[in-house]
This record gives sequence, structure tokens and C-alpha cells, in this order.
Amino acid sequence: MANPVQFINQVRAEAAKITWPTRKEVITTTIMVFIMAALCSVFFFLVDLAIRFGMTEGLRLISG
Repeated sequence: MANPVQFINQVRAEAAKITWPTRKEVITTTIMVFIMAALCSVFFFLVDLAIRFGMTEGLRLISG
């Protein structure tokens, strides 16, 4: 078992290595996430629309 004081010192040393993103980086990445989410939602909407159209027409052809 490690010495608690040594453990705390190691935790502090590792915490000192953390670099936090700047405000500009956070805003930029947040906007990019929203854009990608919107693009993905449009893509999957169009794929769903195409599949629904294909299934509807396929079933219409089969049923006569």
C-alpha cells in the first residue's frame, strides 16, 4: 500500500499537467457538434424517406 502523502503529491503533479480548452475552442467545437448533428439528422431523414418510398412502391408492385 502506498503512502497517502506520496499519493496526494502524485495526484497534484498529474493535475498540474491538465490543459483546459480556451473559450474560443469550446465555442468552436460546440458549434461543430451542432452542425454535425444537423447534417446527420438530415441525412438519416433522407435515407428513411428513400427506404419508405422504396418499400411502399415495392409492396404496391407486389400486391398488384
